[in-house]
Amino acid sequence: MSAVEMDTGIPLLEVENLKKTFSIATSLLRKPLTLTALEDINFTVRAGETLGIVGESGCGKSTLGRCILQLIEPDEGKVLWLGEDLTKLGSEKMRKRRQDLQIIFQDPLASLNPRMTVGEIIADPLRTLRPDISKTERRARVLRMMEAVGLLPEMINRYPHEFSGGQAQRIGIARALITEPKLIVCDEPVSALDVSIQAQILNLLSELKEEFGLTLVFISHDLSVVRHVSDRILVLYLGRIAELSPGHELYTDPKHPYSQALLLAAPIPDPKTARARTLEGLKGEVPSPINPPSGCRFRTRCPYAKEICADQVPPLEDIEGGRLVACHRWREIEAELTGG
Repeated sequence: MSAVEMDTGIPLLEVENLKKTFSIATSLLRKPLTLTALEDINFTVRAGETLGIVGESGCGKSTLGRCILQLIEPDEGKVLWLGEDLTKLGSEKMRKRRQDLQIIFQDPLASLNPRMTVGEIIADPLRTLRPDISKTERRARVLRMMEAVGLLPEMINRYPHEFSGGQAQRIGIARALITEPKLIVCDEPVSALDVSIQAQILNLLSELKEEFGLTLVFISHDLSVVRHVSDRILVLYLGRIAELSPGHELYTDPKHPYSQALLLAAPIPDPKTARARTLEGLKGEVPSPINPPSGCRFRTRCPYAKEICADQVPPLEDIEGGRLVACHRWREIEAELTGG
């Protein structure tokens, strides 16, 4: 098993030793550079849970989501769906799995075809993956799904430009749900929306998860967003896992310095609580994935880094109850912060 699991739930998805690189062309006379987007990624997703994936821009979150769905082919490793390795399937077999594996994109309007009506957009996966369904049944399913996501029936013949960002994202959610998938990758589905609309979409996703028995992989750069929807949270930094933890434990007792820094970066509405913070937040920029730091990739921004952090890549260690952390010094840091 690729990661330590809790006592409840069945693993639908297992990701083992996943690696993905991209070749970056610089000029005709120079050898292309290699960008390492993901390296040594291991985790499971159990039936009915929401796994949050967080990290700064450029850490590999969206690449990981697309590798899970085989929209991008990984260089190494396995993506096991109910025990079957998706990386070994041909295009035709993978096409059949698409019914169970869907995605909600970050930019709602950009993800919708402006030349298609709402009804056509939502029905499109059915036409592709369920050609056996009649036109009458397709329309009936579309109307049911529109109702489920809060869209009125009379909107079925309108075009995407006639909708707000929040309404457009509801269309994208309906499109993802129409094939009755088991797992949906939500790739920053609320980052392009106003705060008030974000809350509505997050509540909608929570309701739909319960109604349809969904399993979610929820990608975001914002820990405060992931907090409301995730059972477990995977913290990703520069293509490597920094920490994997139950959601409530990550927020109350983060182990990795990067997780601590991300929490400090999250806004606090209470001014007194914000001023009472004693730890420093993130400093500097994320290093280039073309030339990442040796050892621990976070060490160049970590206030606790020592020589070992530059010399050795920290293993993803099972510290307690299924919590995983990749840090050489997490015990020392914890003792220092707690005065133990």
